[in-house]
Amino acid sequence: MSETLFGVTLPPRRGFSVPIQIVEQGGVTAWLVEDHSVPVVSLAWAWPGGAANDPVGREGLANFAAAMLSEGAGDLDNVGFADAMRDAGIGLSFSANRDSFDGSFRALSDALPEAVRLAKLAMARPRLDASAITRVRARAVLGARQALETPAGIARRAFWEAAYPGFPAGRLPTPESLTAITDAEIRACLAAQLRQGGVMVAASGAINAAALRALMSELFADLPAGAPAPTPPLPTLAAFGTVRREKAAPQSTLMFGQDGLMPADPGWEGFQVALRILAGGGFTSRLMRTVREERGLTYGIGAGLDVLFGRGIVIGNVATENAKVGEVWGLVRAAWAEMAAGGPTAEEVSEAVAFLAGSLPLQFTDSRRTASLLLGLRQTGRSPEWLAGRPARLAALDRAAVTAVAQRILRPDGLVLAVAGEPQGL
Repeated sequence: MSETLFGVTLPPRRGFSVPIQIVEQGGVTAWLVEDHSVPVVSLAWAWPGGAANDPVGREGLANFAAAMLSEGAGDLDNVGFADAMRDAGIGLSFSANRDSFDGSFRALSDALPEAVRLAKLAMARPRLDASAITRVRARAVLGARQALETPAGIARRAFWEAAYPGFPAGRLPTPESLTAITDAEIRACLAAQLRQGGVMVAASGAINAAALRALMSELFADLPAGAPAPTPPLPTLAAFGTVRREKAAPQSTLMFGQDGLMPADPGWEGFQVALRILAGGGFTSRLMRTVREERGLTYGIGAGLDVLFGRGIVIGNVATENAKVGEVWGLVRAAWAEMAAGGPTAEEVSEAVAFLAGSLPLQFTDSRRTASLLLGLRQTGRSPEWLAGRPARLAALDRAAVTAVAQRILRPDGLVLAVAGEPQGL
């Protein structure tokens, strides 16, 4: 028996597959995974932009604006809007990431028209009441202030500022920048960001292609024409070495990283396997075994591959006693060098491949997670065929292939570190 995916007939095969439909309406394209086993629909959408468009001195503007969209719209104040969502059992949210402005909702099939109405109202007619702005600002300022009071928050800020100086990714909100944001700037941000064009959509659940076309036509109908400005490409991570920030605390937080690889790189899966063996996967990683299990220097340590502005970046973190910082950092660098020089063992590759291949179906167990994952794939430039081919690409990996990509990408001498606390031994 054959199956038809994305308009392409594929031969019978063993393993996992996701039947993605490509749905187009009015210049907007959506990926759809249709599933009527539960009467629930989840929709996720995003525009490029987000915090990337925050002006200097107004860091946090996009997040502030996104938070305001749930604080009342049209004739509904913040209480009425929240009541309308609660009464219909709708989960609706908006957020701004470093390089995108996102929206999503989850609703029962019977409540889908109301979910569309509320989401459309929030985007096209946000109230931006003064009392709501005051409340959201206070919450944001408190969060920014708290982030400056912990080693973890201080290390995070120091890392990004040093990694991308002068670039939007290197600028994080401060109490001062959030306080300076005006009502007019919030309105201007939303007007520039929320457009009929340039939006990516993903849907999952009890909805067919025809209904999704009608939904998209309705949802974005009242937004201005055109598309947001494109985000700039991410520059190479700056080789800043080590940045140290003093903070009186019993422990220090270390945030470390290096450049990764582009999503289109053919070594993507191989590097994911190498990184899982080195620094991911809980207690199975080399770093976790070396730093926690064998020496008891931390409760947890890990690193992962993220995509930001279309470029891969490896970021890791660990917290340890101040007196042990030098030892922990030495162990991280040594593990990095060992993997870069000799690669993993065949057994490690087999276990990591089995985990990644086996976990793929678990990422599609509910409609909300499925829609979010599909949107993320689109944002990284993936195609449905890429997802369909992932199990085969993972299965084809062996020790030699993983070693080759680890040697090509991992750079022990290029690891950068931001540490906050009262670190010793560096």
